[in-house]
Amino acid sequence: MLSPHSDDAYRLALPGILMKTLCYGERTLMTEFIMDAGSLLPLHSHPYEQTGYLVKGRIRLSIAGVDHDVRPGDSWCIGMNIEHGATIIEDSVAVEVFSPRRDEYIPECPIS
Repeated sequence: MLSPHSDDAYRLALPGILMKTLCYGERTLMTEFIMDAGSLLPLHSHPYEQTGYLVKGRIRLSIAGVDHDVRPGDSWCIGMNIEHGATIIEDSVAVEVFSPRRDEYIPECPIS
């Protein structure tokens, strides 16, 4: 599957946090998050491994009770069912891959 760049298809995930599914396959799904400074991703866990890369900005990422100051070029991997969350320090962009695929993130109109 090839998914060409588009400025469309962003949706509000949480206040101050937009998300867009970039591409997906049978076992993985890649998502872009655009996050406003001051927004908050509350602590949560899920049955997906989550690998991420900070493209732009600065966030404070909490993984299993340990806080990490994350800057552009930093990456992370959060195991299944590990509690995590984030405070967005500066306007930020992150790309994350989920495995297994998060079907609830697949757009209603599949990418062709």
